[in-house]
Amino acid sequence: MPRHSNSASKAIDDDVVLDAKPIRSLSPLFPAPSGCTTTSSSSAPPLVYVTPFTPFSSDSPSGFPSGFTPSTFPPFANSPSVVPPFATPQSTRASPASNGAAQVGLNSNGPLHATPLSSSFQTPPTMATPLNVVDNSFTSASGRKIKQPMHLSGYSVTDSDKEDSDGKRAVRKRPKKMPAQDIIVLPTSQDPRESVEMILMTFDALRRRILQVDETKETGKRPDLRASAIMMSSDLRVNKGKRIGPVPGIEIGDMFYFRMELCLVGLHAPSMGGIDYMITSHDNQDDPIAVSVVSAGGYENDDDDVDVLVYSGQGGNSKDDQKLERGNLALERSLHRSNQIRVIRGAKDLNVVNGRIYIYDGLYKVHESWVEKGKSGFKVFKYKFVREPGQPDGIVVWKMTQKWIENPSSRGRVILPDISSGAENVPVCLVNDVDNEKGPSHFQYATKVKYLRPITSMKPLQGCSCLSVCLPDDKHCSCADHNGGQLPYSSSGFLIRRKRIIFECNTSCQCTLNCRNRVTQKGVRLHFEIFKTKDRGWGLRSWDPIRAGTFLCEYIGEVIDENKVNSHGEEDEYIFQTSHVDDKTLKWNYGPELLGEPSTDTANEVLKSFPIIISAKNMGNISRFMNHSCSPNVFWQPVQHDHCDEGYPHIMFFAVKHIPPMTELTYDYGTRGLGFGRPKKCLCESPKCRGYFG
Repeated sequence: MPRHSNSASKAIDDDVVLDAKPIRSLSPLFPAPSGCTTTSSSSAPPLVYVTPFTPFSSDSPSGFPSGFTPSTFPPFANSPSVVPPFATPQSTRASPASNGAAQVGLNSNGPLHATPLSSSFQTPPTMATPLNVVDNSFTSASGRKIKQPMHLSGYSVTDSDKEDSDGKRAVRKRPKKMPAQDIIVLPTSQDPRESVEMILMTFDALRRRILQVDETKETGKRPDLRASAIMMSSDLRVNKGKRIGPVPGIEIGDMFYFRMELCLVGLHAPSMGGIDYMITSHDNQDDPIAVSVVSAGGYENDDDDVDVLVYSGQGGNSKDDQKLERGNLALERSLHRSNQIRVIRGAKDLNVVNGRIYIYDGLYKVHESWVEKGKSGFKVFKYKFVREPGQPDGIVVWKMTQKWIENPSSRGRVILPDISSGAENVPVCLVNDVDNEKGPSHFQYATKVKYLRPITSMKPLQGCSCLSVCLPDDKHCSCADHNGGQLPYSSSGFLIRRKRIIFECNTSCQCTLNCRNRVTQKGVRLHFEIFKTKDRGWGLRSWDPIRAGTFLCEYIGEVIDENKVNSHGEEDEYIFQTSHVDDKTLKWNYGPELLGEPSTDTANEVLKSFPIIISAKNMGNISRFMNHSCSPNVFWQPVQHDHCDEGYPHIMFFAVKHIPPMTELTYDYGTRGLGFGRPKKCLCESPKCRGYFG
């Protein structure tokens, strides 16, 4: 290669040896990423999106479901891998629904040869410490990117993104690799219902833990979005392929508190869009048809017309007409194809500011469509949905219980309007819709446990010096120290995770009754009813929706001596003891390794056996009516607040999962062992039924 001389340059000394390299050996110099220079490399590995698990379909080059793009969830790096528990690709063939109804396949509503927008796929292994991302956006069902608020960007559960005292950005440390035995793997199940419940409970457990960390750091980020991002990146979800009709494991009446829950279980894919659709082939033409809609505007119809929904189209604004495209076009095609569409209704969550609850209301069909002018004068598409006959009750149950809450006298078949005679904060009605029995056997209603010796004779707990209320970031709170350094409840009063024992604030504390660490001392807060079951005597259920981690009630009765148990006889069916055998893990579906936290041995521990034995035969409260189930929706948790004798804690009940209104509340009685009579036949009809209890 010839050299070009320059008159202004100095003469080259022929005796100097030049350090020259071929051009092809030189490395290109790119602009440095944030936190690095052009001569230093980032501590984080380069982000490369490679998916060796399953080929992408031709219709979905990205591999993400419709409504999601790689920008929907931030990239993750520097974290142990998680083995996807659901490695088998989801089949698009019909399968029986968990509620007994026939699973509607893709060809069940006419000669439709359906081709999903994206077939089943597996995401790369999890990387549990999310990085800050530049593209902060969501993708709607129409494919349009929606800018994400800046306060939701930069998901991080650890302290790795904090600044040093000198103001410089802290160097991100590579997390230690988790041992193989510490990696969380959700158990696979042949029961779709069990798989769905496992996914939902794991999501909510992650969300509660992230919320606990955020409250300690006084940050305002969305724990639900961060939990769902971890779940999606770890491939912890079910029913990934789109389908027409029912979704395996989802039952009518199921409720969800976050839109991302709908996506994780395959009920509705778009994280923000109200219409989900797929491409189908009909007469050699590809057309979109709707598979599900979310009506998040509350109850749109008259109270007496629960089987009809008038749904407004999507898109458009106050300055433009709606267009017949994307979701609107899919609904129009569904009108002519007459395919079934899943409808998820929205309702206000009265317990959370600006909160919403989403209720799966079953299958509908579009019977009519028209165009009308909206308030702004522009065209809006309207679609009339009619519910398919022969389905279990959905939203009608919610509307019915709301009427009862507003006017308890409207509840029919009531024997007693308040069995507690005013002892509880909320009346507890006694009803019988089955036969003419007038009520359970006589007992004394009580709200406090009767101990063998007075509480005043027991040593009191040490109190904290917190003023007004205990704060999660207060390092000097002795009550937080009793609980391992963190308060056990969220600011809304939900239990974060199950523990061997929980210490609440007590009479020696300076804080008030409004303190978050006094949840169980505030008594019953839900509208319960005691009802007659068909074959298991009397049972307990609630008019209110119950969120996972909600406190329900305490097991009230007389503490009896172990030596006197037999004197109560075999007929005492109201004995509670902690030494019986049941599923007593502390895990409650919390996986610390998903958050990059070290796994603890407490995940596999069993609850410590306490000597306390309580009989509710002669005195008790609503807890004495909770029946047994081998797959319960309630668990018991030892709590201490009025004395420090750990052998005699209070037995408190919390919700395992989200429980819709009018669902019977049950817990696992377990196997009590010798001295308590013969085992009894179990009638819970759960897939995990042991066949007996007691």
